Amino acid sequence: MLVLGGALAAAIAGVAAIQAVSGRIDGVASMVFVLAAFFVSMYTEGYLWGVAASVIGMLAVNFAFRSPYFAFNFTLPENLFSGAVMLVVSIMTSTLTTRVKKQEQLRMESETEKMRANLLRAVSHDLRTPLTSIYGACSTVIENYDSLGREQKLKLLGEVCEDAQWLNRMVENLLSVTRIDSEKVSVKKTPTVLEELIDAVLVKFKKTHPGVNINVELPDDFIVIPMDSMLIRQVLTNLLENAVLHAEGMTKLTLRVFTLGNRAVFEVADNGCGIPKERLRTLFTGMLPSESEADSGKHGMGIGLSVCAAIIKAHGGEIKAESKPGEGTAIRFWLETEEIETEETEDEQ
Repeated sequence: MLVLGGALAAAIAGVAAIQAVSGRIDGVASMVFVLAAFFVSMYTEGYLWGVAASVIGMLAVNFAFRSPYFAFNFTLPENLFSGAVMLVVSIMTSTLTTRVKKQEQLRMESETEKMRANLLRAVSHDLRTPLTSIYGACSTVIENYDSLGREQKLKLLGEVCEDAQWLNRMVENLLSVTRIDSEKVSVKKTPTVLEELIDAVLVKFKKTHPGVNINVELPDDFIVIPMDSMLIRQVLTNLLENAVLHAEGMTKLTLRVFTLGNRAVFEVADNGCGIPKERLRTLFTGMLPSESEADSGKHGMGIGLSVCAAIIKAHGGEIKAESKPGEGTAIRFWLETEEIETEETEDEQ
């Protein structure tokens, strides 16, 4: 912005110089065309359009606003000066805006690479942990099949089943990532009734966590939200499962939806152990905060929350988290709602 401000200042200085050597009408016309060349150069790629705008502006001022009127005259110094100013302004602006755009592109590429590195780190951690557990449980059963009792075998097989379910959810998250490109976002939104969405989420969640009770709070109004329902179900499922897996000491889990203007706000809240402040900063990036967490042997939050953030961003919404250690965590995101058209009743005759 400072660079573009400098280019604009140069354009204004050029206008002032033209006005100093021109008449009042000439100066106003020159000012308009210099600023036009400036904005054309700023909002187009390369030099072609900016230079073309400056040449057209110079010819227009020369032809319509300089004596002799409606005729070209390149012998007067002020005519050549105004053309030179427009050309210099367009070239300066094009050069500076091109540099700014390249810097922004490099910054975006750097952020993308950083996100990919974080994602790979999270994926390697979240895949390694359940695979190690599955391998260990299967090896124990195979090597000690005759000596293990029925209850011990069932316990180990139950652990294998649990880790397999985790891997299945990981695959679902990875498939969701492939559907959303941070540069080329394309989600197919269809009108979805809020209650139907929540029912589908709860049915799926209860299949994998039958012993977890969820306090559901929904608005009384009939709400329709344009969304990719499969992706939003994935978000809500990730948030609920994240609370179950990581909110140690949790006794209450709440799924709440309320409206705020033309937005539907979704909230998943628990009263568990909370999230440390330093972890909140990287909660939606997929980055593990420390090597100790990566080697802790627990299922990490991993890509689950980073996938949630990508999905909500693709829908034009925003996701945030609030947490206090020892008191619990609340994660909220919002989506735009759709206005329901109601038929007007006919007047009684």
